[in-house]
Amino acid sequence: MKFEHFALNVAQPQEMSAWYVLHLGLTVVKKMEESPFMTFLADDSGSIMLEIYANPKGPVLDFKNQHPLVVHLAFVSDDPTHDKDRLVSAGATLVSDDLLEDGSHLVMLRDPWGLAIQFCKRAVPMIR
Repeated sequence: MKFEHFALNVAQPQEMSAWYVLHLGLTVVKKMEESPFMTFLADDSGSIMLEIYANPKGPVLDFKNQHPLVVHLAFVSDDPTHDKDRLVSAGATLVSDDLLEDGSHLVMLRDPWGLAIQFCKRAVPMIR
């Protein structure tokens, strides 16, 4: 099996998807202009998508009050410090900035809606 997408039911899908396009470089693949405002966003590989929508049939998770280890989106980053500074300037908040013993650099942030985002620079990349 191959991943196609990961979906999140959120309170402000239009604003959130626009922020992810502007600040994380995701690309809109498909978008609904009416409720539930379903938006599919692809990463730069074009092989996996994030779906963001506001569907009243399901609850919206309270991301701000969830520990980042409950759910987070992780992105490969060539320069986690630069990406951290850039996103904090765009409204994200810093959670942690860790240098691991193996030389990996992991930065955890929260987007403006409270969802945890991680930037990963692995000493040994896990995905080629």
